[in-house]
Amino acid sequence: MALKTFKPYTKSSRGTVVLDKSNLWKGSPFKPLTKGQNFTGGRNNNGRITSRHIGGGSKHKYRIIDFFRKKKNILAKVDRIEYDPNRTAHIALITYRDNEKSYIICPQGLKVGDTVEAGKNIDIKIGNCLELKDIPPGTSIHNVELIPGNGGKLARSAGSSIILSGYDDDYAILKLSSGETRKVSSSCIATIGVVSNPDQKNIKIGKAGRNRWRGKRPQTRGVAMNPVDHPHGGGEGKTSGGRSPVSPWGQSAKGLKTRRPKRSDKLIITRRKKRKQ
Repeated sequence: MALKTFKPYTKSSRGTVVLDKSNLWKGSPFKPLTKGQNFTGGRNNNGRITSRHIGGGSKHKYRIIDFFRKKKNILAKVDRIEYDPNRTAHIALITYRDNEKSYIICPQGLKVGDTVEAGKNIDIKIGNCLELKDIPPGTSIHNVELIPGNGGKLARSAGSSIILSGYDDDYAILKLSSGETRKVSSSCIATIGVVSNPDQKNIKIGKAGRNRWRGKRPQTRGVAMNPVDHPHGGGEGKTSGGRSPVSPWGQSAKGLKTRRPKRSDKLIITRRKKRKQ
């Protein structure tokens, strides 16, 4: 998908880069596959802020996505490709031969009028959904299950994909884009292809107001606060904190590992790449 830039008529338009959505569906979403959303403004049931910098933003409905692909061995035709405000990837509205409709994550290269299918003994082509044991090694996949029957969890954001490296007994070996290599049951399902909208990473917001439309409120730097408000606060003049970078509650902001569930540690072959400090 192409990117759009603007002539610098204003300060904000000078640096703004947005996606060209001219080839996406211009109408409303398919109403039976939508539901309302409640926005908390970062408050809990007592009205206290528990998540900072959240509030306002445009109202939008949630599109119900089929991460399970439960209808097996029934051809479906792609009716249209839509923008989804709830995710970075685009979504595709498909209609099965029995006239049932559903939304799926749209892979790169899928076009209106194409057919997709899920199940066994089907072609290895973009948009088709199979069990990992039926997919040849070296294939790019997305929307991959971690536990059979739980629905796709891995590689659902724009431009992401996973490489199926091979097999080890009842497990498939996956290479994630983070650099991690892990095992997943070969009975888990995955969809062929790379997720759509790879240019999402090149967007430049351009002005603070666009972030307000998205429900993001202003963020105050810790070094601009008082010592009572933040560990970086205080000092005479412009002080740079005077200690290692931390959150307001003292947790390290430079690569501290916070992963808690250890259940799947035995399935991780290689850890993800370390972030450059």
